[in-house]
Amino acid sequence: MKYFFETYGCQMNIAESASIEQLLIARGWQKSEDAETADLVVINTCSVRATAENRIFGRLGWYTGLKAVRNCDKNAKIRTLGKAVEFVKDGPKPLTLVVTGCMAERLLESLQKDYPCIDYVMGTFAKHKFGQIIDAVENHQTATIQNDEKYQFASLSYEKGAFEAFVPIMHGCNNFCTYCIVPYVRGREISRNVNEILNEIDVLTSYGVCEITLLGQNVNSYHGKLDDKEIDFADLLQMIANHLKETNSSIKWVRFMSSHPKDLSEKVIDVIAKEEVLCHHIHLPVQHGSTQILKQMNRVYTADEYIALVEKIKKAIPDVSLTTDLMMGFPGETDEDVNATLELLKIIRYKDAFMYYYNPREGTPAAKMTNQIPLAVKKQRLQKIIDLQLEITTEELKKRVGKTVMVLCQSVSKDNKDELLGKTEQDERIVFKAEKTQIGKFVKVQIDSLNGNTFKGHIIN
Repeated sequence: MKYFFETYGCQMNIAESASIEQLLIARGWQKSEDAETADLVVINTCSVRATAENRIFGRLGWYTGLKAVRNCDKNAKIRTLGKAVEFVKDGPKPLTLVVTGCMAERLLESLQKDYPCIDYVMGTFAKHKFGQIIDAVENHQTATIQNDEKYQFASLSYEKGAFEAFVPIMHGCNNFCTYCIVPYVRGREISRNVNEILNEIDVLTSYGVCEITLLGQNVNSYHGKLDDKEIDFADLLQMIANHLKETNSSIKWVRFMSSHPKDLSEKVIDVIAKEEVLCHHIHLPVQHGSTQILKQMNRVYTADEYIALVEKIKKAIPDVSLTTDLMMGFPGETDEDVNATLELLKIIRYKDAFMYYYNPREGTPAAKMTNQIPLAVKKQRLQKIIDLQLEITTEELKKRVGKTVMVLCQSVSKDNKDELLGKTEQDERIVFKAEKTQIGKFVKVQIDSLNGNTFKGHIIN
């Protein structure tokens, strides 16, 4: 039998899709090239922004048509369904459609009612029960899935053949930023047991994985246990670094995300500065440069406190690469607030930023605020931020030309089959001539030039 995944949103969703895929592979299922030839389709959804949900609603409309064709409904619209038409000739070929993820959790009661094409809606706290769905599909039966109240970590979140992998270490969020839906769909924070994390790392080592990213809605607030001892995030990073050295692991780079600035301690900074395996790249979402807006967002730090934290990071890790998230058009935002954000960009000089305008999410406090900003104004203000950040990104990247860096070879370049695309420890993209056999390996590359946001270089023997 064949399966197909559509995964939207964050790295945690990617990791969770990979863990579900492990169950299917263990049962002898094969990955389908597309949804039209699959027996089981899993849509792993995102609720962070309305645009993500709207895209999924569109896909559900498409699947409504696909399922009708697969069930040999002669009145179904088949013009855009391609391969599905072939199955009509040989009779019905059932398709089981599962929707999971944050959108499924948010619309747990209504989604299947509004879209009858969905066979199962699995909330955030039911994903560990996916084996029941596999049993039902294989035996042509129907399973009844109940949500649990507590999140359970999968033992492995690995995509077959990959040399980069995600390792979830905590789940949920206690911060309740006024614009964010995550605490409502992911629940309160829960940290994974240290031994479980180290065991997964050992399995990834056995597969030859060379880079891992530790995942959580806020990794800095990790509080796990080793036997009866409390372990914070800095302790965990140190233990992972020690474990990788002791086991002579294939894993040479460790990253993490996401980080809340209020919880990034000096202890964490010191460990990153000390341990070579911990990459000198930190994604540190600021969200805004105005203290007034940060207070309205419930971010629990001021702009000055954030700048002071960045100064500590840069002092301890001089070659650190900082990236961030920026949201413009939050309710009550003024031109002065926008200018404060522009000034913050000039001070921090991020290597890159994910920039977007505020999108109201039903059920969050910010959605009920009366001083909403018109869409046209939000877009105009966002463009100012984008224009400045693009300038800064180019200027910062140009400073790297001429440097020799370690690079993880990731894939063949789309623009030139004789070149490979890789990334640096600082999470920068670079292309260079190399054989395909180098993919999944580390090489030393000299940066020769910059094209857009991508470096070009050559391998140093």
